Amino acid sequence: EMKMSSAFIPSLALRSPVGRKAGSHLPTRLFSYLSSRLDGLDKPTVWNEFSPLATKHGAINLGQGFPDWEPPEFAVEAFKEALSGGYNQYARSYAHSNLANVLANKYSKRLGLEINSEDMIAAAVGCTNALYCALQGLLDKGDEVILLEPAFDIYDAQVKMAGGVSKFVPLRCNDEATNADDYYTLDMDELEDAISEKTKVLILNTPHNPTGKIFNKDEMLAISRICQKYKNLVVISDEVYEHIIFKGEHLSIASLPGMFERTLTLSSSGKTFSNTGWKVGWAVGPPHLVKAVTAVQQWVNFSTPTPNQEAVARCLVIAEEPYSIDGKTYETYYDYLSNSYKEKRDLLITALESAGIKPIVPNGGFFIIGDTAKIACPDSYLAETTEASPDPMTRDWALSRYMTKEAGVTAIPPSAFYSPETRHLAGNTLRFAYCKSNDTILEAHEKLATFEYEEMI
Repeated sequence: EMKMSSAFIPSLALRSPVGRKAGSHLPTRLFSYLSSRLDGLDKPTVWNEFSPLATKHGAINLGQGFPDWEPPEFAVEAFKEALSGGYNQYARSYAHSNLANVLANKYSKRLGLEINSEDMIAAAVGCTNALYCALQGLLDKGDEVILLEPAFDIYDAQVKMAGGVSKFVPLRCNDEATNADDYYTLDMDELEDAISEKTKVLILNTPHNPTGKIFNKDEMLAISRICQKYKNLVVISDEVYEHIIFKGEHLSIASLPGMFERTLTLSSSGKTFSNTGWKVGWAVGPPHLVKAVTAVQQWVNFSTPTPNQEAVARCLVIAEEPYSIDGKTYETYYDYLSNSYKEKRDLLITALESAGIKPIVPNGGFFIIGDTAKIACPDSYLAETTEASPDPMTRDWALSRYMTKEAGVTAIPPSAFYSPETRHLAGNTLRFAYCKSNDTILEAHEKLATFEYEEMI
């Protein structure tokens, strides 16, 4: 029997800040026994700071983007039926056949192509797992990945873990606009200037987190024209908010001329069916790109849990049918979903305005960026430092801490989604989530409406 020496056992305490404090004689570098690939990824994140801070101060948490209600009844029933229906052993590594068939039908219609369920669909343990496998399968050491800022923080971390290098292109702000689609603009010259012979991947996220921007067809056509100038450039399109759009229809860049062969389209069930804990995601694309996901996954988790996949397959079919709730019938579940979220968005807009925060109105997704320029942030908060915060403390980070403690409402500082060189662009903004019950948003409204603060001069 192999035994671990007593000298080695205490070093495991390096895995947590609590353990590190207890073992002051130990090496100071966190994760010192782990790979250098984790350098810079070992410190606490924005999520480690603000959710516990909200709990500590009894604040309404409009920070992290997950629904605070249960999935629709048909989804819960689908899971029960999957568990009792004999779907409890390994699925095929690519994807459970029933889910692959449903997705192939769905994306054949959307993309205007015949999607083969055998080798053009890969299931994963959530969209983040699909992205991780794709980047591990596509990137060689030193390959560059274009990220449009603000960018979901997982993107940069996963690029680094795959040995790649992130190249950041910020969305520019049009201060005259009031909606997110027009407020955040992509300078196509700036995008093209960031691309080099080392560029392997561009990650596109639409509807966009954290801004709620939806890239329109003209913007996507411009992006596609640039991408097609570079033979080996692949687009990974993160479309997890595809069914939460308030005006118009979702457009996948893979449907544009010349783009399918160079695009991996990612999505998941979590946002659509309010079941983020089920962790079922997928990648759709040509066989040579889907293989990047499956070739990695077969050596990691091998397959995605079968009952989860079976339940999601059933949900995707039911979601296309008429849906009745609270005495009202919608053409499909997706229609109900977008109507429900639009109501929540509008409630949060009113709540933010009651505190002098100017909402940059999104046309989809879970989040609103609010302009907080009117609110003075106390110097005492700007002088603080935390394990997760930038150094020096940025205004948005300090203001979020201030509002959590003093107003009783927690938001996420958007500087967490920028690189150090561009995080100043987060400036006077905060990200608020409206994927919360109406009662939760109304309670936040009460707190914001009575929030007393000094106004900026």
